[in-house]
Amino acid sequence: MHRREFLKLGGIGFGSLAINPLRVLLPPEDQVEPLGIGRVTVSSIGVYKEPDLKSEKLDQRFRDELVTLVDGIVSPYGPDINPRWYRVVGGYSHSAYIQRVETATLSTPAKRIRKSGQLGEICVPFTQSWRQNKSNEEWDPLYRLYFQSVHWVTGIEEGPDDNPWYRLHDELLRIEYHVPASHVRLVDDEELTPLSPEVPEGAKSILVKLTEQTLTAFEENEVVLHTHVSTGLPSLGPVTGIPTETPRGIFNIDPKVPSKHMGNGQLTSEVGAYELPGVPWTCFFEHETGIAFHGTYWHDNFGGRMSHGCVNMRVEDAKWLYRWSTPVAKASDWTRNGFGTRVEVI
Repeated sequence: MHRREFLKLGGIGFGSLAINPLRVLLPPEDQVEPLGIGRVTVSSIGVYKEPDLKSEKLDQRFRDELVTLVDGIVSPYGPDINPRWYRVVGGYSHSAYIQRVETATLSTPAKRIRKSGQLGEICVPFTQSWRQNKSNEEWDPLYRLYFQSVHWVTGIEEGPDDNPWYRLHDELLRIEYHVPASHVRLVDDEELTPLSPEVPEGAKSILVKLTEQTLTAFEENEVVLHTHVSTGLPSLGPVTGIPTETPRGIFNIDPKVPSKHMGNGQLTSEVGAYELPGVPWTCFFEHETGIAFHGTYWHDNFGGRMSHGCVNMRVEDAKWLYRWSTPVAKASDWTRNGFGTRVEVI
């Protein structure tokens, strides 16, 4: 896309993300303070008459649509694994594929980026990345990047709309692409200071129970974190030759990667492609097939098996585990190797 065409399209609606989606016109029965805002993370989700998957389906919401969440409930109709539903305008939607984004907001661009790079978190519900074609000065669309995904920012430059844009580096494909700087919040070094550094390394351990879909972190015999997770789906069988069930056994964390591109590794702007750039706070613990703990922004169905083998965690829990576990990673570390915290999967 030529720069002139880009400007004519108004940056393909990037500015619309600055609008607070809570400012919607609700029917009289919904004139209450909304609970929040959700982004639809799959191709479509249903809006039902009751908080029950067997009730009448009244409507649909589609991928990346922002939905006003009027209220949240635990439904007596389940599903048993995750009975959490939202009341939305016009009915009820199950929570599994809704990402909460009400804290999304534009960020003030930095004046400079340190030479070693800085971690940046997408701070709007989603943003389109673009890759500059040096030969013809066109900008080609690439990945759509999502709220709470984390990326390495390596520079700041003038974008096709004459505003500051960040240059991002993809550690998997070793390419660079750009997004508006106002759509990225730089992560302060203080946010990544180690947790419980005084606790001896051998006193920390992690237990994952597959039957309960839980993760528990211990300092000696004291529980310091207990949360639901989503492990691998055994019914998928091998994907590209790799089993999708989370392996049982005793492992150690090594390495830790704060930003990881997972998926097929293709250059594509197809929104539905299996590409997950910027998977945050990744702690590998099984080397043969690359199984890891990591933050998950594409579903909210924790407590049920969902993954291709990794242990999916809420982003805030994954960040806690990244800071708490060993090897200790610095804010400037793109990768931190070392024989780290003991992990047992049963």
